Amino acid sequence: MKKIVVGLAVMLGFCTCTHKPSGTLDVNKALDYCAAQAQRTLTELKTDSGIDYTMMPRNIMADEHHWNCRKATKEEWCAGFWPGVLWYDYEYTQDKHILEEAKKFTNSLEFLSQIPAYDHDLGFLVFCSYGNGYRLTKNPAYKKVILDTADSLSALFNPVVGTMLSWPREVEPRNWPHNTIMDNMINLEMLFWAAKNGGNPYLYDIAVSHADKTMKCHFRPDYTSYHVAVYDTISGNLIKGVTHQGYADSTMWARGQAWAIYGYTVVYRETKDPKYLDFAQKVTDVYLERLPEDKVPYWDFDDPSIPNAPRDASAAAVVASSLLELSTYLPNGTGKRYRDAAVEMLTSLSSDNYQSGKSNPSFLLHSVGHWPAHSEIDASIIYADYYYIEALLRLKRLQEGKNVIK
Repeated sequence: MKKIVVGLAVMLGFCTCTHKPSGTLDVNKALDYCAAQAQRTLTELKTDSGIDYTMMPRNIMADEHHWNCRKATKEEWCAGFWPGVLWYDYEYTQDKHILEEAKKFTNSLEFLSQIPAYDHDLGFLVFCSYGNGYRLTKNPAYKKVILDTADSLSALFNPVVGTMLSWPREVEPRNWPHNTIMDNMINLEMLFWAAKNGGNPYLYDIAVSHADKTMKCHFRPDYTSYHVAVYDTISGNLIKGVTHQGYADSTMWARGQAWAIYGYTVVYRETKDPKYLDFAQKVTDVYLERLPEDKVPYWDFDDPSIPNAPRDASAAAVVASSLLELSTYLPNGTGKRYRDAAVEMLTSLSSDNYQSGKSNPSFLLHSVGHWPAHSEIDASIIYADYYYIEALLRLKRLQEGKNVIK
């Protein structure tokens, strides 16, 4: 029966790797590969009239070989990842041409700091682009964009509930009065940064409140997470936990759990409160315990069609990056276990099973965007590439005896 199921998965194009990653990860080789692929993308984006810097690479479907680009708008939540990839590529290569391209793509997102928040994704959009740009260049104009955007994002905070509203557009049609999705944990980093870099100190309080309420209401007793927590706007109490992109309300959606691992690692970094370090380990351990041998999760850990289900390389990249940071905050035994797990994940992602290679100019294959909507299934997706190169750079710094967060 297993052979039949695996055969079906092969026919559908899903990755059927079930063995532990083999070989030694050469971080510089993997980063050289990313640099070459990024250059391929830039070449592909160039037309006779030049590059349209408002069009951002988003995905490449399994049967395609070129990026599908989307206009950088307030609705396009992934628009900050490609500029972020270029900033990371520049950090590694120090290539001045890449620096100029990173600046041009980043500048296309400045408008986000000048309009009211459309939804919670401003952290993804602006901190992945302008955040990395400021870290590497210290351009004061970038700092202003980040601070202004953090103020816009804070307008979504509901003090009665204690979290930021994720999707204003889903309040009426779904009867989700105040909805907060797990992805929102990633946007806290921009609030923390702004609070300590000249922004309103209240932004720190918002981030802590959001993390605390999410920790209380967004997780089941076994530390697996709901995708969406729906709250009453009058009492501030949790109404229900549901899913939007996972298999079912009761299942562990891989990327949602990845956001939780990454998010609480950041919250511990910024607060140094040990309760967040403990919680980050709890949400990590339930994820690690259920991984397949090659350390790249199925898109949802509870999809009944496993192993005839697609993997999600993006979740693996997010977790690998966060575990490399988390490992540095823990004693050698636990820290080494997390670091070793991250290296195994990156070893798999850097193999022929997951790298795009010559098939297309992305870094990675086999990610899942939104299974219930039949969108971006078993595709190359830009945020997988972003967190993959971030994780590689973090590992390189660790190998060189440097702080994982530069």
